[in-house]
Amino acid sequence: SESADEPTLRGSEWVEQQWEAARLAAAEAGKSGAVLVLDEVQKIPGWSESVKRLWDEDTRKRRALKVVLLGSAPLLVAQGLTESLAGRFEILHLPHWSFPEMKAAFGFSLDQYLFYGGYPGAAPLVRQPQRWARYVADSLVETSISRDVLLLTRVDKPALMRRLFELACRYSGQILSYTKMLGQLQDAGNTTTLAHYLDLLAGAGLVVGIQKYAGDVARSRGSSPKLQVLNTALLTALSGLTLPDARRDGEFWGRLVESAVGAHLANAAAGGECALYYWRDRNQEVDFVVKVGRRLASIEVKSGRAPRVHRGTEAFTAAFKPQRSLLVGGDGIEVGEFLSRPVAHWVAP
Repeated sequence: SESADEPTLRGSEWVEQQWEAARLAAAEAGKSGAVLVLDEVQKIPGWSESVKRLWDEDTRKRRALKVVLLGSAPLLVAQGLTESLAGRFEILHLPHWSFPEMKAAFGFSLDQYLFYGGYPGAAPLVRQPQRWARYVADSLVETSISRDVLLLTRVDKPALMRRLFELACRYSGQILSYTKMLGQLQDAGNTTTLAHYLDLLAGAGLVVGIQKYAGDVARSRGSSPKLQVLNTALLTALSGLTLPDARRDGEFWGRLVESAVGAHLANAAAGGECALYYWRDRNQEVDFVVKVGRRLASIEVKSGRAPRVHRGTEAFTAAFKPQRSLLVGGDGIEVGEFLSRPVAHWVAP
């Protein structure tokens, strides 16, 4: 495994050097072959053309060499794959760490996971809350935006995009029209720009705008998105609260629980496991609508005790006849149990 993180290694000749070393290892290993892992591959100019040429040479000569390319800028990696490597790759999505993973690796309780989220690098700092929050903001968020997002494409208003990210974290779990976003951001931009910036932030694994479910009718990209963090640490690190503070604040904790469930679903959707929406019709609303194959499920999230029947769920069921209507939290499925299983478990038979 080699990383292209060092500035001195940025070049196609470096790829070729690592590849030749892997070819020698594969030849020595015989039929069992070898695996070459290149990390942060998107930092190498022209990486996809080099990989295509070397891969095609190995294919012709039937070399037993497998190649894994890792990149922290998914959109940039995907662009290189589609431009040069059509028919030669399989994408493996690596989402934020789940509750079972953080529990197994760091002994996180459910409350700790809800508050501190799924960043393994930040986990050793949770006993120093201020240091933890600074690490998330400076080492994770800022590097993702400046390195992964601003490297991806031309961004005319980087300051606006940063403010949009902070807004999405603050309003995670809420439906907000682009017009209201522009008002909050005090910017005279347009909705197309905001939608584009949200897509870039989603591609970097930060926040996503969930679209409204409309059955088989074509969905409008202009509909008000439901803002959703992909890791609850993004919500809490910017809040200024400690875990005990957050636990005492019932309204904030409720938003955090819903954002944790939403992040679990949104990470699954980003990996192609499901499609994710919300639904609202006048004053009736369903927190999440999930589609796995042809199966549809509505999901309501409650952080405290709640009645089993919800008007929004009833209205959605009457309109779209989902296979399942689930309540997470309250008197329904325990939150930790829901976060411990893949989405398909809850939706598919």
